[in-house]
Amino acid sequence: MTVFMFPGLGDHYLDMGRDLYREFPVFRAELDRCVELLEPELGLDLLTVLFSAEPAEQKPAEGLDLRRMLGRDEREESAQEQRLNRTEVAQPALFAVEYALAKLWASWGVEPEAMIGYSLGEYVAACLAGVLSLEDSLTLVARRAKLIEASPAGRMLAVMLPEEELAGLLGERLSLSAVNGPEFCVVAGPAEDVQQLHDRLRAEGVVTRPVRSTHAFHSAMMRPLVEQVTALAAGLTLNAPTIPYVSNVTGTWITDAQATDPGYWAEHLVSPVRFADGLRELGDGRQLLEAGPGQTLSSLAAAVRGGSAGVVASMRHPLERRDDAEVLRRAQAKLAGEERTEAPDAGLSGTERTLTEIWAKLLPVDEIPVDVSFFETGGNSLLATRLLLRVSRAFDVELTLRQVYETPTVAKLAAVIDARRSGTELAVDAASSETGSAERPRFQLPNGLWVTHQNEAETRHFYEDIFDHRTYAKHGITITDGATVVDVGGNIGLFTLFAHYEAKDVKVYTFEPAPPMFELLSRNVADHGVNATLINAGASDAEGTAEFTFYPRSSGMSSFHPDEAEEKHNLRTIIANQREAGAADEIDQLGAYAEELMDVRFEAIPFTATLRPLSAVIREQGIERIDLIKIDVQKSEHQVIAGIADEDWPKIRQMVLEAHDGDGRVARLTELLTGHGFTVLAEQDELYRGTDIFNIYATRGESR
Repeated sequence: MTVFMFPGLGDHYLDMGRDLYREFPVFRAELDRCVELLEPELGLDLLTVLFSAEPAEQKPAEGLDLRRMLGRDEREESAQEQRLNRTEVAQPALFAVEYALAKLWASWGVEPEAMIGYSLGEYVAACLAGVLSLEDSLTLVARRAKLIEASPAGRMLAVMLPEEELAGLLGERLSLSAVNGPEFCVVAGPAEDVQQLHDRLRAEGVVTRPVRSTHAFHSAMMRPLVEQVTALAAGLTLNAPTIPYVSNVTGTWITDAQATDPGYWAEHLVSPVRFADGLRELGDGRQLLEAGPGQTLSSLAAAVRGGSAGVVASMRHPLERRDDAEVLRRAQAKLAGEERTEAPDAGLSGTERTLTEIWAKLLPVDEIPVDVSFFETGGNSLLATRLLLRVSRAFDVELTLRQVYETPTVAKLAAVIDARRSGTELAVDAASSETGSAERPRFQLPNGLWVTHQNEAETRHFYEDIFDHRTYAKHGITITDGATVVDVGGNIGLFTLFAHYEAKDVKVYTFEPAPPMFELLSRNVADHGVNATLINAGASDAEGTAEFTFYPRSSGMSSFHPDEAEEKHNLRTIIANQREAGAADEIDQLGAYAEELMDVRFEAIPFTATLRPLSAVIREQGIERIDLIKIDVQKSEHQVIAGIADEDWPKIRQMVLEAHDGDGRVARLTELLTGHGFTVLAEQDELYRGTDIFNIYATRGESR
């Protein structure tokens, strides 16, 4: 028997189903039909919101990677994504995609003998079961969504606790919103109450994760809508189901009386989703097919059933980069029994064997095939966080959640770990020898440029700051054709590349003291044909040498003036600011493991680095003017400035620097730059509120 599972909100994404719409006429026709029926209700053509104007590029996804501990979210939502994420649009869009997908499966002879939906997904099940016609289903879904959109906002929180234990912690204002597994529940309610519970549970070491949601679905906050939803349902024709499906409200089979009672559909809005009970009601002998975007229900089913056998997802996860048509074809093969899996055997590598042991401790399965996805064997984002931390301890490598989604099997993830370990060792070797010739990881930036790098999470963070937020090119700071730019603190060269591509015929002088980063900088400059002179030294106030503390896992915090306590404080403060801004879903997944992971970040390697004053390089290179100096050197900015001789200040037109203000440095630097004729602006990004990190922007007319 095949059971269709229909997901609710949370796993939807821009361009969901686009590949199916392009390749499968049945899906296209059914989706077009829904779009046409919805247009009078929504006042728009849903396809203009659901699909981007051009095919979606492979963008970095919201997920745990350590850039979140260093900076902002990877990117802001586009205007189209914001429209799609509005409840009044997202719910009808999700219904339409799931309905069209179910009809596509039916055209291939795969029809449900039973169904289970999650939240909104129950409406799709009811429609296919004949409880509501398609027209009435879309009307009810769209008008219900408008009511929710107009209601007060709320928050939801996933909690790794059993229902019985969690119930005593909710108080009067919080509601149990869903029971997804033996120790996996969701809480909903007013934002401040959810935050208080979150803080309390984190302090007790309980893993929690904010759920992407604008409202407190399936909670008491929906209670004011009960009469209106009842009236909406009462105005439609409700029929007894012709296909059995499981009720979210009871966790067992829907009855004819419930399905045809308008009050049931209002009660559905305020009652917890008893999905785990529903899965148990279905039993183990049925094949479960997730007919909708994401793979959340497949993961939940695998966790409840103790394995992924007979569980099939038919669309990609939002963080995956695969074509939905490819995922669907794989699902077809799996349903037909044509896809084989490889069980663990004595031929496993050491890395694969260790990974298998780690997975076995996290997942509710007896055997871990090396070519089956973590998320098809009961894994979810919370468990993936634990996986990352255990991998970090076992292999001394740092991976991102994106890598778990992109390489979710033991075999694939082991290959990533082996490559990363090799790359890390080579980075260390390059610092102590001249043999740094081995291959380094290559990475494609969101703008299409390829770079050789050290750490994907950090590279994404730097890209966002430099290219997306233009941190070093705002408040009047410009790079024009023929400019001369000095990049102090070059790292792997992203700002050097930014300057190169910002204008024509730009000449860059780049300082980088750490040998591993200088090697990467050199490769990137050569690969992109940048007109750059590279200086393997730190800029300072005098010639000499000094010990440089290099953090391989957090190279941007490497410093001639290391202060681990201060650096950890800054990271903790940044994390708190992100959480307050409501943009730290993946950070919150770290739970009680955050401090342990932070310790890993600050494991250091010392180097003896050369120091050069800026003016010495200006003289050697015959530099007659400098259009922009960018300085980002982790608490050495005052020494860099002191290395500029009086006769060289008139050559400088603009300067932007990151300054650490623990000793009143920002005020002193502002005064110094003002004294040299610059107009100065010092600002602190809201992200860094509570730290000593500021940016200083100094501009004036043409260099003199």
